[in-house]
Amino acid sequence: VTTVRVETARQMLAACRAALPADAAVMVAAVADWRPAQASGAKLKKTKGEGGHIDLAENPDILKTVSSGPARPKLVVGFAAETGDLEAQAKAKLAYKGCDWIVANDVSEEGVMGGVDNTVLLVTAAGGEAWPKLPKAEVAQRLADRIAAALAS
Repeated sequence: VTTVRVETARQMLAACRAALPADAAVMVAAVADWRPAQASGAKLKKTKGEGGHIDLAENPDILKTVSSGPARPKLVVGFAAETGDLEAQAKAKLAYKGCDWIVANDVSEEGVMGGVDNTVLLVTAAGGEAWPKLPKAEVAQRLADRIAAALAS
C-alpha cells in the first residue's frame, strides 16, 4: 500500500506510476476531469455587466493510464460516482478506462455523500452485481475480500 500527498492530478499520476508494479490498483480518488488552463496570481475581479470566463484544460486520466500502461497491475479497480442510469454508465466507464472492475454508486441518492451507508453496483466484464445498502466500512471489507479472492485465483 502506497500513500502520497499530492497537490495536482499530474503529481498524483506520477505517484501512481512510481508505485508500480503492483498486484492491484484500487483507484478511489476523485480527481477533477478539468482544471483552469491558466493559474491566476490575483483575484479575478467581477466586471459590471460582463460574465467571467475561465478556459479549462483536461487533467490526465489516471485510471485509464494505469489500466493501459506497461506495468499494469493484475487487477485494476475504478470507482464511479454517477447520477442516473448507473449500470449503463458504469459499463461504459469500465470499457473506456480499460479497468477490470468498477464500483459504482448513485450519488443523487440521499445520504450517499457524507452518510455512513452506501449502495453500490460492482461491474465487471461478466456483468453487474448490486450490493444491498451497507455501512461504508462493510462495503470496503466486502470489496477487499473480493480483491483478495481474485488475486488468489
